[in-house]
Amino acid sequence: MQSGKKSNHSNISLLQRFLAHPESVNETYLQHAYFALSFSVAMFLGAIAAFIHAILPPLFQTTTRRIIYKLHERINNRS
Repeated sequence: MQSGKKSNHSNISLLQRFLAHPESVNETYLQHAYFALSFSVAMFLGAIAAFIHAILPPLFQTTTRRIIYKLHERINNRS
């Protein structure tokens, strides 16, 4: 029985920790998930562009840089 209580307490603590970060940036869980997922998609596309550019230098010469600048601006302008 004691281990059940300890497990339940750990779950509450985990839930609090799970929600603490989105709250720290004034977002709900879903708002934060959307922001993080959209950010990861942009970084993935930038990585693909950089990979292709490494093989074929004339292609995507400024794409990754533009994506990085936009992401930097998004982070700095978060409300």
